Amino acid sequence: MLGILPALKHAPTMKTPTATLPGTQPGSAGEKSPTAPFGKIHPVVIYPFREPGDYSDLEQLYELVARLARERKKYAHPITVIDRKTHYANEGNKRFLDFRKNTVGKHSKILDAWCVDTCQMWYSGLGMAFEKGRDNDVYWLIPGDFNYGTAFGREILAKLHDLPEICLELQQDLCVGEIATDHNNSKQLIDTYGTFALLYNWFPTEAQEIRQYTERPRSEFFAVRHSFLREVLRQRWYAYEQTVVMLLQAAFNHQRISRFFVGSITDLPEGRDSLASAMQQVERTERVLKAIWRERHQARPGWIEPYRVLETQSAQVCRTAQTIFQNLLG
Repeated sequence: MLGILPALKHAPTMKTPTATLPGTQPGSAGEKSPTAPFGKIHPVVIYPFREPGDYSDLEQLYELVARLARERKKYAHPITVIDRKTHYANEGNKRFLDFRKNTVGKHSKILDAWCVDTCQMWYSGLGMAFEKGRDNDVYWLIPGDFNYGTAFGREILAKLHDLPEICLELQQDLCVGEIATDHNNSKQLIDTYGTFALLYNWFPTEAQEIRQYTERPRSEFFAVRHSFLREVLRQRWYAYEQTVVMLLQAAFNHQRISRFFVGSITDLPEGRDSLASAMQQVERTERVLKAIWRERHQARPGWIEPYRVLETQSAQVCRTAQTIFQNLLG
C-alpha cells in the first residue's frame, strides 16, 4: 500500500499519488485493480473569461488538445466551455472568431454557456462530459488561463496528462494538481490564512485530512473518476470554490485522494492577486463553508447555537486574514 508522499518538488515530472483518506479499505489506494477495465479520459478545457491580447498561451494549449483529440482510444473528444459573455465581448474580434472556429472548434466540441462564475463553467463542461461517459472513465479539467506559452508552461503541458492517469491507473477518486509558489505568493497567503483557517474552524477533522493531500484546496487542476463525479453532480454545486467543496465531499465519504505536482505556472501576468481580490476569495470561501455546515446540521435540534459560535470565530478568521493581506498585498 502506498504511504503518504509529499509533493515531489525536486522531481516534478513524477506522478505523486498519496494514500487514501482514513476509513477506506486497506490496500485500495494506489493498487491497480486486476478486474476493473480502464476507461477513457475526458478532457474539459475552460476557455479564459477574458480574451488575451497574446494568443501564445492558448496556441500551446490547443496543440495539446489537438494531440488528445487524435488519441481516440485513450481520450474522449475534448470539450471546450466558452462563456457567452466572452463570446459577445469579442464578436467583432476577427482573431477571436477565427481562433474559435479554426482551432478551438476544430479540435474540441464547443459548449457555449451562460455562467455566473468559472466554477459554473466547470459544472457545465463536466456535466456534459459525464453524460457521454461511463463507469471507470476519468474527467480531466484543464484551465485555459495559465501561461502555457512560457518554457515552464510547455514543460508542464507535456506532463499534465499524468494527472488524470493517476485516477485512471491507480483507481483514485480525485487527483488535485498543485502549482509551485513561494510563501509570499498571494495564492499561498489566501490558502494558508483564508481557506485552511476557515476549514479548520468549520470542519476541523476534514481539514486535517485534506491537508495531508494538498496545500492547494482551491486548485483549478484536477481529475475525477466517474463514480465520484456522479456523487458530486448530485449534490448542490457552488459557482465558486467548488474544488474545496469536492475535497470536503471526498473527506466526508472517505474517497481516495491523490495529488500531482504541476510545477511553476501562474494564471496572472503580474503573478499576484490584488488586496480586493484576495479579500473577495476569502469571503466567498466563508459563505460556501457556512452553507455546507448548515446543510449538514440544520436537521439537528439546537444547531443554531454552535453555528453562532462558529460564525463568530469565522468572522475573526476573516478579519485576521484581511489584516495580513493588507500588510503584504496592499
